[in-house]
Amino acid sequence: MDKVMEFIPFMLEGAVVTVELFALTLVISLPLGLPIALGSNSRIKPLSFICKVYVWIFRGTPLLLQLFFFYFFFPLVLNIQMNAFITVVLTYVLNYAAYFAEIYRGGINSIDRGQYEAAHALGLSKRQTMGDIILPQTMKAILPPVVNEAITLVKDTALASSLPVIELMKATNSAVNRMTDMTPFFFAAIIYLIMTFVLTVVAGRLEKYFSRYDAKEEW
Repeated sequence: MDKVMEFIPFMLEGAVVTVELFALTLVISLPLGLPIALGSNSRIKPLSFICKVYVWIFRGTPLLLQLFFFYFFFPLVLNIQMNAFITVVLTYVLNYAAYFAEIYRGGINSIDRGQYEAAHALGLSKRQTMGDIILPQTMKAILPPVVNEAITLVKDTALASSLPVIELMKATNSAVNRMTDMTPFFFAAIIYLIMTFVLTVVAGRLEKYFSRYDAKEEW
């Protein structure tokens, strides 16, 4: 147990990197997914095609493969040297933006067409209709799948250990190799569970917040 305690600070440092990777990915990819979703639904064919191909590529290939591609692509092909952590963040953002775009698109398409017609009858522009009527309802509808993707993101951060980024999983592997003991994996599992538990609690509070408005509308 004393040996394990020696590696706990090192694992916690890795956990901090994991949280940073998670937070940066979520903060950037969530808003990025919306214009991609709107582009996919656009009547401008070239724009719609580009957005759909982007989503198809990043949802259709493994995240691990994308990590390797970007890590080796920039230095070898473009002769651009990028920090490993920045490369990982870029890859995760592009990957999760594609998933969030599909969630947004599904939420937007689930809104009844009658609301578009009613907004048009009231003289609202397309921008006003989307910003004031459609998107607020979409945000409420997509909350559960967005939370599920966020929880998946916590676990997907472990894939960053395949590159020279010392996040929680890499720090844990290092501890196991030095100790020749599997106990650090147990502590790593606890840390991951704590992260997902916090997300679940936050999601529950957000759902309660939005349900209050549902109750007011019914009243």
